[in-house]
Amino acid sequence: MIERSLSSSARSDAVYFMKAAAVGLLVGGLATGFHAGLEFLFSQYAALRSSLGQGYLPYLVSIVISAICVAGAFLIVQRVAPEAAGSGIQEIEGAMEDKRPLNWASVLVAKFFGGLLALGSGLVLGREGPTIHMGAMTAEALSRSHDISPSDHKGLLAAGAAAGLAAAFNAPLAAILFIVEETRRQFPFGYRTYMAVIIASILSAAVTEQLTRIGPPLLVEVTYIPVWSFALLGVLGILLGALGVFFNWALIAVMDLFQRIPTRLRWLPALAIGGFTGVLLNAFPDATGGGEDLVHDLVTSHYGIMALLVLTLLRFGGVLFSYASGVPGGIFAPMLSIATCAGLAFGVASVEILPVDNDFRAACAVAAMGGFFAASVRAPLVGVVLVMELTGAYALIMPVLVTCTTASLTAHHLGGRPIYEQLLERTLRLAGEPPDDEPDKTPVQLGTRES
Repeated sequence: MIERSLSSSARSDAVYFMKAAAVGLLVGGLATGFHAGLEFLFSQYAALRSSLGQGYLPYLVSIVISAICVAGAFLIVQRVAPEAAGSGIQEIEGAMEDKRPLNWASVLVAKFFGGLLALGSGLVLGREGPTIHMGAMTAEALSRSHDISPSDHKGLLAAGAAAGLAAAFNAPLAAILFIVEETRRQFPFGYRTYMAVIIASILSAAVTEQLTRIGPPLLVEVTYIPVWSFALLGVLGILLGALGVFFNWALIAVMDLFQRIPTRLRWLPALAIGGFTGVLLNAFPDATGGGEDLVHDLVTSHYGIMALLVLTLLRFGGVLFSYASGVPGGIFAPMLSIATCAGLAFGVASVEILPVDNDFRAACAVAAMGGFFAASVRAPLVGVVLVMELTGAYALIMPVLVTCTTASLTAHHLGGRPIYEQLLERTLRLAGEPPDDEPDKTPVQLGTRES
């Protein structure tokens, strides 16, 4: 009897893990296709602008194209799947609390095609938001093929989301830790669900790496910085902690401002934001796009402090209005680019004033990426690991830890709250749903809660 029970349990685990593996493979392929589509649109759009030469014509064409694309993305979302707006991470968390819908087919359509239009137009949004949401919806589609327990269902949703993040940044470890830190209230920690997340993340990243043949996407080479300079990175962390709290407040405030616009007129802000993006594509292209390519260029170039501060402000404002416009897109990549600009400005000032090597400016850029992420998302461990996987700068793990820790502590003592927690509460409030008052669940329960 015992052997039969064990055999049945092993078969059940094997079937569940096979579903998780299928999620990882499918999401890796879907995300790679989405990224390839974006790269194609970027290249074609850039070639068109270049072919128009100088003068007013490139501006006019860019304004028209970007405005139409953003307005089109907004209309696709509103008519196909309103929950596809934004990054979708709060929607996944809400679904795991049984408070948000799971219309997987409509979300996949709206997120894929709306995301291509929105991101291809040059908005300051990241591709990781759509891939995370599409990953969870892919898992939802597979989970409906057989009856599974609520706990296993939520585990597959989390596995799909992790697979989407792993594919977006080729960062499987950060994707696994993101589930642990970010969805600690919703994720049903257990052997089966946790292993499902790991399996899906590994396979998704493997598919992406095999198809794209890329290593760390934001490779930065820094070998060593003196230990005494960690104090400066602590100061940087304090500044980033305050910036992260302000960013979260400003994002919600701008979204609430747009919410006051009558429903029938909400396409107009999307049209205007797209048109302004078209202007920036010609006048100041570094202020547009998600920022994945910009980060490496900033670190290897030698921008002055004022240029970096101006770029920080432009990209800061750009992501606020781009996200609030109601189109698909994430904030991870824009946050990394904002942090890079701010960190480099701090690093350049330090190099000019203090006896530190020029490598310190690159170290500040890398540490700032983790620190700003930790302050806004309030997931410091994810911030550290994500930056390590993105940049390959493993020699900077201690400096990044210092900055992430001080940034997270500063955000906490300033009363800041995780951005996705705030976005979920706002979504539930607008939908007339009460917020989740359940106390936080932590990974400590992993050994005691079996699915």
